[in-house]
Amino acid sequence: MSFLKEIQRRRTFGIISHPDAGKTTLTEKLLLFGGAIQEAGAVKNNKIKKGATSDFMEIERQRGISVSTSVLAFNYREKKINILDTPGHKDFAEDTFRTLTAVDSVIVVIDVAKGVEEQTEKLVAVCRMRKIPIIVFINKLDREGKDAFDLMDEVEQKLGLTVTPLSFPIGMGYDFQGIYNLWEQNINLFSGDSRKNIEETIAFSDVQSPELEKIIGQKPADRLREELELIDEVYPKFDRQDYLDGKLQPVFFGSALNNFGVRELLDCFVTIAPSPRPKDSETRLVDPKEEKMSGFVFKIHANMDPKHRDRLAFIKIVSGTFERNKPYYHVRQKKNLKFSSPNAFFAEKKEIVDISYPGDIVGLHDTGNFKIGDTLTEGEIMSFKGIPSFSPEHFRYINNADPMKAKQLDKGVDQLMDEGVAQLFTLEMNNRKVIGTVGALQYEVIQYRLEHEYGAKCTYENFPVHKACWVKPDDAKNEEFKEFKRIKQKFLAKDKYNQLVFLADSDFTIQMTQNKYPSVKLFFTSEFD
Repeated sequence: MSFLKEIQRRRTFGIISHPDAGKTTLTEKLLLFGGAIQEAGAVKNNKIKKGATSDFMEIERQRGISVSTSVLAFNYREKKINILDTPGHKDFAEDTFRTLTAVDSVIVVIDVAKGVEEQTEKLVAVCRMRKIPIIVFINKLDREGKDAFDLMDEVEQKLGLTVTPLSFPIGMGYDFQGIYNLWEQNINLFSGDSRKNIEETIAFSDVQSPELEKIIGQKPADRLREELELIDEVYPKFDRQDYLDGKLQPVFFGSALNNFGVRELLDCFVTIAPSPRPKDSETRLVDPKEEKMSGFVFKIHANMDPKHRDRLAFIKIVSGTFERNKPYYHVRQKKNLKFSSPNAFFAEKKEIVDISYPGDIVGLHDTGNFKIGDTLTEGEIMSFKGIPSFSPEHFRYINNADPMKAKQLDKGVDQLMDEGVAQLFTLEMNNRKVIGTVGALQYEVIQYRLEHEYGAKCTYENFPVHKACWVKPDDAKNEEFKEFKRIKQKFLAKDKYNQLVFLADSDFTIQMTQNKYPSVKLFFTSEFD
C-alpha cells in the first residue's frame, strides 16, 4: 500500500470526559467492534473479574478509574484506528492536556443524567483552542436522564459548541427502545442484552411508513416523527468541512455498557474523522505527507510491565515513516539514536513493528534519553509546540521512610517525574525535595508505585505553597536579580530541567514580588525547552 494511502487510513483520536461518564467502557466496546478483544470488561462490575483492557496499572484496577493514558489500536473497515484513552479524573488533567497534543480529533463522552460536568468544560476548551474536530457521544441512555433536546442545548451553551444530532434516541431510561440513525436513516432496536447480536438494524428509508408503528408502537412512533421534524427545523445540516474546521459537532446517543449506539458512532467516525493533520513546530508547519520522519514524545510511562523494568516513551509520528533500526536525530540531545524494538499497541498487547506511519503512536524503550516534548527528526532542527508543564496546585515534602532504600527512592522519584505524573522541585537552601501535583490523588499513586515498582517507601509532610512560578530574569547578572535571590532564598528551588522556580505562598506574595523586582519575570507554565 502506498505511503499516502497509509496516511489516509489512519484515524488517531482521544476520548475525553468527566470521570465516570463511561469513557473506558466506550473504549472497550470500540475495541470489541474492531475484533481486538473478545469480551469487554466493565470497569465497575465486580462480577466480571476481567478488568478493562485499557486499564493496565494495578491501582487503576483497584480504584476503577484510569490514571494514565492508554494507547490502543485496531482495524475496522479498512481503517487503522488509534485510540488514546485519557484519565477523566481531574487530578490527572495534565496527562490529558498533553495527550490532546497527539490526537487529530476527539470524542467527548457525556453522562445522560449528569449532563455537562466541569472537567469536560476544561478539556473541550483546550480542544476548541486548538480547533480539534469533536464528536459528542451522550452515554447511559438505558438510565433515566435529561431530555435529549435539553442535553443538546446544555452542550451548546456550556461547551460553546454548535451541534447537530446524527443519531437520536427512541424513548429514554425505562422506555428506551433504540436509536434512530439519522446518518444512515435506519433504526437499531434495543434488546437490553449486550451479548445479543449487535448487528440487528432495520432500515427505514421513510419514517412515515406504517411499519414503524408495528415495530415500536403508536405513541413512540408519533413522538419520533415529531422529534425528527424538530431536528430538521432547528439544527444545521451536517457539513463535513465545518466539522473538520471545529465549527460543527455531530452528536450521537447510546449506551456503551450495553453496546448500544456504539456501532453508529464508529461507522460515522471512520467516514468523517480526519486522517493525520499538519502540526505546528517552532519553525514551520509540518505536513504528514512529507517524506522525512518527524515525531514528538507526549508521554513517558515507566514499568509498563513490572516484571521487566522498562520505560516507554510514547511518540506520535507527525510526518514520514518511522523505521526500525534506522537512526533518528534527537533534537534536544543533538545526537542520533536507533531503536531495535519499537512497539505498537494492539489492545493490551504490544508488538514490535518494522514501519509506522503518520498518526501512529510508537512506544520506544527508553533508558533515560527522553523527556516529554522531545522531538525526533531525520536531522532537521525543530521542536513541536504546545506541550507545557503547568504550575501544580499541591506541594508536599517527600521523605524517605526506609534509609536502606534511598537509592531505590531516588530512582523511582526520578522516573515517575519523567513520566509527568508530578513535578519535582529541589530547594536551593537545603536540597530537600518537594513534589508538586495537580491533584491530591497523585500522592497516593506515587506512594503506591514507589512501593510496588521500586521497593521504596516514602512519607509526606505539608509544605505551604500556593503556586510554583518559573523565574526568567531580564539579566541574570544585575543587582535586582541578586537581591531577589538573597531575600527569597528560602522559597527558591530548581525543577527537573534545572530551571529556577519561585515557590510562592500566596497570590499577594506573587503580586508584591513582581512589583518589587520588575526585571524578574514570573511564569505559571513552563513550555518544555
